[in-house]
Amino acid sequence: MELTIDCTQRAADEKPKKLRREGTLPAVLYGHDGSNSIALKLSNYQAEALLRQATVNKSLITVNVTDIPWSGKVILREVQTHPWKNKLHHLSFFSIASQSEIEVSMPINFVGNAIGVTDQGGTLDTVMTEIQLKCPPDAIPQSLDVDVSEMNIGDALHVGEITLPKGSSVAADPAQLVVSVLAPRTMTAADSEETGTEAIAPAGDTAKEGGTEAAS
Repeated sequence: MELTIDCTQRAADEKPKKLRREGTLPAVLYGHDGSNSIALKLSNYQAEALLRQATVNKSLITVNVTDIPWSGKVILREVQTHPWKNKLHHLSFFSIASQSEIEVSMPINFVGNAIGVTDQGGTLDTVMTEIQLKCPPDAIPQSLDVDVSEMNIGDALHVGEITLPKGSSVAADPAQLVVSVLAPRTMTAADSEETGTEAIAPAGDTAKEGGTEAAS
């Protein structure tokens, strides 16, 4: 979906508080000209409409600064809200035109039903639900699919084992755990032998065994 928003340049003497009272939201654009930035303003209505569709550090947006003029692709870097009124306070945009690679926050989409859950009674433990990806600005994936269907009890998947979209790399420790399949706490010794995992006895049974040994 093509996301577009129109802004105008904000003068140095225009106070953010006054703008907000008038229904205008202050914003800023970075990355379009080296380390320089442009102070912007846009209607609060437009900003709220944009945020119903855009995601921070992911969605590509065309920003038109109509009075400079300037137009280009950006990503939404930051959304600031009022501490307790839950109202928009400020937006930050980052131009990607001159970037060969950008870093985006990508949700992890777990695909399939793990064998260790459906057939062995285990539990899927999702340690990470999103990951930082480095990718070309014109090839930002919508989500990152991770297939868990072949995972048995005791299996674990780490960042370095994820299949990434072409041209993408991951900005995280390859050894970091993403997802695993945990054994049920009530698994019997026979079940444990069959799946190759260690059985975990209920707390009550452990206490009984200890008490029997002490008594004998």
